[in-house]
Amino acid sequence: MLDHVFTDAISALRDAFAKAYLERQAFEEHFQSDILVGDLVWETSYGLPGEGSPPRVLSHIIFNWPSWSQAMYRRWYVEEVFDLPPAIDIEVVFRVQRLAGQPDASVADAVAGPTSPPIGSGVLERLGATVEILHPAGEAPEFAIEVAYEGSYELAEETLADGSSALLDDHFGALGGWIASTLVRLGDLGLAHLPAEDA
Repeated sequence: MLDHVFTDAISALRDAFAKAYLERQAFEEHFQSDILVGDLVWETSYGLPGEGSPPRVLSHIIFNWPSWSQAMYRRWYVEEVFDLPPAIDIEVVFRVQRLAGQPDASVADAVAGPTSPPIGSGVLERLGATVEILHPAGEAPEFAIEVAYEGSYELAEETLADGSSALLDDHFGALGGWIASTLVRLGDLGLAHLPAEDA
């Protein structure tokens, strides 16, 4: 297994999702490298258990390890200089889908606040809501609404020095709990959904 602080963060978030009983969506996980820029990107999707396929509510999570963070991590690793903490850029998108009618863009405001709980020394800030309309050929239209958050998580030197540090587990445990509770509240909005494909 690759021993790197970025993969340690991914493992910590996976553990948090497992403890929150969230269900990983099949074929929705990707680990990519931008050859031109040098960034590493990990994407995954989780939903509530027993939701069917596709689920009514789910979350898309994107971790971006920018090339400047890798340069700072390498400088600390090789030269033992810690002047600028590396950071992971995080995006979380909550999606309510398979809707039978077009929702108001503000429908999720009561359950999706302006920021996430603290994740380390920072928070994720809400960007806004997007309403999507899908017109499948020969079928009734299907609707969805997405609420996106983004921010950065700065890595403490303690985390860089020891991959077994509990800091990542504590910080990403809070992120996992917030995502799980937000999905539950979004699922309880009382919106009319179309049947799941596997129902």
